[in-house]
Amino acid sequence: MPITKSAEKAMRGSLRKKAINDRRKRAVKEEIKKILKVVKTDKTSIVKMLPTAFQAIDKAAKSGVIKKNTAARRKSRLARLAK
Repeated sequence: MPITKSAEKAMRGSLRKKAINDRRKRAVKEEIKKILKVVKTDKTSIVKMLPTAFQAIDKAAKSGVIKKNTAARRKSRLARLAK
C-alpha cells in the first residue's frame, strides 16, 4: 500500500492507465480472433475486416501498448492471410 499522498495519486493514475491499456490490447486480440475465425470459412470478407483490425493495431502501437515492430508483424501476418 502507498504511504505518501503522492504515491496514492500515482497508484490511481497507474490503475487508470492500466485499464486503458488493457482495453486497447483486448480490442486488438478480439479483431485478430474475428479474422482468424473467418479465414477458415470465407476469405472474401477478410478484406472488409482488415481495416478495423489495422486501426486497432495502429492505435495500440501509437499509445505504446504494443511495440511498433510487433504491430507491423501482426499487420503483415493478417495481410498475408487475406491473400
